[in-house]
Amino acid sequence: MKKRNGFDYLVVGAGFAGCVIAERLARGSGKRVLVVDKRAHIGGNAYDHYDDAGVLVHRYGPHIFHTNSREVFEYLSQFTAWRNYEHRVLASVDGQLVPMPINLDTINMLYGMKLSSREAEAFLESLAEPRETIRTSEDAVVSKIGKDLYAKFFRGYTRKQWGIDPSELDASVAARVPIRTNRDDRYFTDSYQSMPRHGFTRMFEKMLDHENIQVLLQTDYRDIADLIPFGEMIYTGPVDEFFDCRFGKLPYRSLEFLHQTHDTERFQPAAVINYPNEHPFTRVTEFKYLTGQTHSKTSIVYEFPQATGDPYYPIPRPENAALYSQYQALAKATPGVHFVGRLATYRYYNMDQVVAQALTTYKHLAQADKASVGMNGINGRSPTVMPTV
Repeated sequence: MKKRNGFDYLVVGAGFAGCVIAERLARGSGKRVLVVDKRAHIGGNAYDHYDDAGVLVHRYGPHIFHTNSREVFEYLSQFTAWRNYEHRVLASVDGQLVPMPINLDTINMLYGMKLSSREAEAFLESLAEPRETIRTSEDAVVSKIGKDLYAKFFRGYTRKQWGIDPSELDASVAARVPIRTNRDDRYFTDSYQSMPRHGFTRMFEKMLDHENIQVLLQTDYRDIADLIPFGEMIYTGPVDEFFDCRFGKLPYRSLEFLHQTHDTERFQPAAVINYPNEHPFTRVTEFKYLTGQTHSKTSIVYEFPQATGDPYYPIPRPENAALYSQYQALAKATPGVHFVGRLATYRYYNMDQVVAQALTTYKHLAQADKASVGMNGINGRSPTVMPTV
C-alpha cells in the first residue's frame, strides 16, 4: 500500500527502463512517481548533449535506434519526432575500409574478386568449417565463414570488446551480426530505423514532464529510501549491487571514451569505423552522421573497452548466467521491488528491447493494481505483488 503523503513508486535509474515505466505509471495510471539517478542527468547511457563546439554528441558512445516493434516505435513517437536514419559501418581490415556486416562488396574487396551473390554464397560455403555443436561465438562464426574471415573481423574485435577470446564467449554474441551475400550495407534491417530528431535527452525530458513525476539527480536511492515514503520500487541498476553482491560481483564490461572535435566538416567516410585488430580502441564514431547536423566542425569519439568502470555490458558466459540465476531467485522473492532493464536482469538488450520490457512490466503492474482495487474496494495494491524479473 502507498505510504501516506509519499509516492506510489520509487524508480531507481533514469535511463530507458526507468523513464518509460515512470511515464506509464504517471500518465497511464495516475501514480505519483519519484525517479532517482546517481548521475547528474537523465537518459542513462543514451544521454546526449551539445558539446563546446555546438555539436550534438552521445556522451556514452553511439546509440542507434532500430526496432521491428510497431508498439515500441509508436509509444516513443509520442515524445519525439524522428529523423530517418539507416546506420552504416565500415571496418578497417587489411589496409582497406570495407562494409560491415560482411556482404558481397566486402568479400570482393578483400579477395580481389567479382563474385555474384550466388557465387559469394558458394565461396562462403567453401570457407565454412561446420561444427557439430554451436556453443561459443567462435563456433558460430567459423561454422558460417571459416577461420580467415573470423580472424579478420571477429577474433580481435571480440577480444578487445569482451576481454576474452570468442572461444570462451556465448554463441549469442556472434549471432547479433549477420553475414550477407548481397550488397545491402545497412548495419540493421529493422522495419523502423530512426533517430530522435532533437536527441534522446529531449525525448526523455518529455517523458518525465508530468505533474506526478519528480526527479532527483546526483542521488543514491539508498540515501533517501528511508526518508521519503513510497509504496513499491522499480529498480534498473545492477542486480548484484541491490543485494550487496551477496554471491559475488556479476562480471560486466565497461568503456572509456575519448571525445574529440576537429576543424573539418567530415572526419571519416562513415558514421562508425570498426577497428577489429590493430588498435587499442574498437571503433570511432562521428556524430553528425547520426544527427544530420550541419556544422563547420565535427565531433568524434573513440571507444576503449575495459574491465573496470561503469557497468555497460553483461558478459554472456555460462558461469555468469549461473551466478545471475542466484540473484534472480532473490529478486523473485523480494516483494514490492520490480527489476527492469539490462543491468537489473543481466541481459544484453538493445534499446527497443528495454522499452518493450518496461512496457510489459507496466502492464503487469496495472493489471495487479486493478485486481487489488477489485478485491479491496480501494485504490491500493496488494502487498503480495511479485517483482517482474
